[in-house]
Amino acid sequence: MLQGLVYDSFSKWFLRASLLILLAFIALFAITGDYIVFAGAFVYVFFVLLGINWKTAYWILLFCIPASVQISFAGDTLSACLPDEPMMWLFFLLFIFMWAKNPAIIPKWWWRNPLVLIVALQFLWLIVAVIFSLEFFFSVKFLIAKSWYLVCFFILPLWVFTEKRDYKRALILTLIPVIVTSVIILVRHSMHNFDFRAVENAIKVTSTWGLYYNHVDYSTILSMIFPLLCFAYPLTKGKSVMLRGLLLLIILFFLPAIYLTYARAAMIALVFAGFIYVAIRFRLVNYVMPVFYGVFIILICYMVRDNKYIDFRPDYQHTYMHKNFLDHMIATFKGQDMSSMERLYRWVAGARMSVDRPITGYGPHSFYFYYKPYAVSSFRTYVSRNLEHSTTHNYFLLMLVEQGWPAMILYAILIIVFFAMAQKTYYRFKDKYYKNCTMGITLMFAAGFINNFFSELLETHKVGSLFYLSVALMVILDKKSRDLEKEEGTTI
Repeated sequence: MLQGLVYDSFSKWFLRASLLILLAFIALFAITGDYIVFAGAFVYVFFVLLGINWKTAYWILLFCIPASVQISFAGDTLSACLPDEPMMWLFFLLFIFMWAKNPAIIPKWWWRNPLVLIVALQFLWLIVAVIFSLEFFFSVKFLIAKSWYLVCFFILPLWVFTEKRDYKRALILTLIPVIVTSVIILVRHSMHNFDFRAVENAIKVTSTWGLYYNHVDYSTILSMIFPLLCFAYPLTKGKSVMLRGLLLLIILFFLPAIYLTYARAAMIALVFAGFIYVAIRFRLVNYVMPVFYGVFIILICYMVRDNKYIDFRPDYQHTYMHKNFLDHMIATFKGQDMSSMERLYRWVAGARMSVDRPITGYGPHSFYFYYKPYAVSSFRTYVSRNLEHSTTHNYFLLMLVEQGWPAMILYAILIIVFFAMAQKTYYRFKDKYYKNCTMGITLMFAAGFINNFFSELLETHKVGSLFYLSVALMVILDKKSRDLEKEEGTTI
C-alpha cells in the first residue's frame, strides 16, 4: 500500500513537471518564433510517453513512418528523416536500457528461429565489413543506422505484436498516412495532367524535401501495402457494408496510384507477389527462388562468356529519357531506355569491382567513391555523372561490392528461408485471420524483394522499416502457429 502511495505521489509530481516543461517550450516558441523549439515540445511529449507506455509510442512511430520526410540542412551536407528517425534513436536507447537491465528479456525460441540466425549473421558480417572498409567514417554511420533499424523493426515487434488486433492496428496506422500522402501527390500530379516526367515534381514539395525520396521509394511503399489490403478485405466478411465498401474503394484507389508512379519495378513486384501466392497455394514456393537464382546465374554466365555483354552497350543516338510511359516501356524492351542502360553501366562496374575485394568488399556506403574507374566507357550514358550519388540499383550486387560474397550469399539465403517458412506457417494455421495475415505479410515481403532487386532500398527509412517488419512478423507468426498447433493437438 505504501509503495502504491509513493508511486501515485511520483506520478503526480512527474505530470506536473512535464506540463511545466511543455509550457516552457510553448512560451519559448512564442518569444523566439523558432519552429525547432516548437518541435522540441513534441519531442519531449514523445519522450515522456516512451517512459510511461512505450508500446503506445511505438504505434505512433509506425504512423509517422510514411508521413516522415527527409530534410537536408547545413548546406545539404547533413540530412535527417523527420520525425521518425529521432523516434528510432529513442527506441534504440530504450532497448539498450531494457536489455542491459534484463539480458534474458529476449526469449530463447526467438534466437533459435532460422530467420533470426541469418539476420544476426548478416549483422555480424556487416561489422567485419566496416572494420575493413575503405571509407570507415561512412561505414560506421551505416552500421549505427542499421543498428537502430534492426532494433526498431526486427526486435521490438516481438513485444508489440502479441494479439490479433495488433496486426489490424498496424495496418490502419500505416495505411492512413500512405493514403493522405498519395492523395496529395495525385492532386499535385494532376496539375501537370499526370505527365510521365512530372511525377517527381509532384512528390517533391520544395527543393529540400519531399513526401518521398523519389518515385521509386513512393511506388515501392504502395506496392508493398497493396497485398495487405487484398488479404484484409476477406476478413471484413460479416462486418458492416460501409467498412467493406471503404476498404474496396481503397484497394481500387491503389491500382491507378501505383500505375501513375510510372515505376516498372513496382508493377513487376505485384506480378511477382501474385506468382508467390499461387506457388504457396500449390505448395511449390520452395522451388521459386532456386529457379530465380538459377536463371540469373545462367544469364550472367551467358553475358560473361566471350564478353557477350558488350553487345548490349547503349546507342547514344537512340538512348534517352522518354516523354510518356508507353514509350518508356517500349524503349525498355528495345534497350533504348536511359535508366535501364545506366543500370547496366553500374552493374558491369560493380561486377568488375568485386574481383578486387571479394570477401569484405569496399565497405558499406563506399560504392560511389570507387566504381567509376571500373566502369566500361562504352556503357556510359548521359546521366552517368551520378550527381545524386546513387549506387548499384541492385541489392545483391550492392552487398557483393560493399560487403563481399558472404553478405550477398546471406541475403540470398534469407529470401529462400523466408518464403519456405511462410509456406509452412500458412498451412500450420487453421485460423483464417492468421492465415491471411501470413499471406499478406509474405506478399508484402515479395513486393519489397523485387523492388529491391532493381534498386537498393533497404537502408531507406520507409521501405527498410516495412521490409524488416515483415521478417520480424514472420518470426512471430511462425511461433504462434506452432503454439496453436500444440494447443489444438492437446485439445484433440
